[in-house]
Amino acid sequence: MKLITTLALAAGIALGGIGMASAQELVNEIGGVTIEGNSKVNMFKPEKDQSNIQRNFQKQPPLIPHSIKGYNITQNFNKCMDCHSRDRAEETGATKVAKSHYLDREDNKLKNISPRRYFCMQCHVPQFDAKPLVENTYKPATKKGE
Repeated sequence: MKLITTLALAAGIALGGIGMASAQELVNEIGGVTIEGNSKVNMFKPEKDQSNIQRNFQKQPPLIPHSIKGYNITQNFNKCMDCHSRDRAEETGATKVAKSHYLDREDNKLKNISPRRYFCMQCHVPQFDAKPLVENTYKPATKKGE
C-alpha cells in the first residue's frame, strides 16, 4: 500500500511539474517575462493614470485607475486611505470609500473602515496594459428598462 501511495505521489509531482513548465511558457509568451538569476522583470505595464474605468457589471469593485507602486497596506497603515477616506476624498478629488466599507458583519456602522474591507486589493485591482490570456466575448447585461 505504501508503494502505491508513493508512486501515486511521485506521478502527481511529475505531472504537476510538467503543468507548471507549460504555464510558465504561456506566461512568458504572453507577458514577455524574463527571469535572470533571482531578479524578475515586471510582466505587465500598468496603465497611466486615467479617469474612472467603466464597470462591466453591477456590484463590480471599481478598478484602480492609477499606479499603486509602492503603496503599503499593513495592519497599522493603509496608503489608500490617504486620499480615499471619508475625511480626505473631497479635498484630494479621489473617489470616496463606499458606505458599505464602514459596516461590520452585522451591518453596524463603524467610525473607521471595517477590518474585513481594510485590505483594498482583495477586491480592487489596477488596470494593466496586457493582452488577454483567453478570448473574451463577455457582454454586460442591459439594465432594467433599457
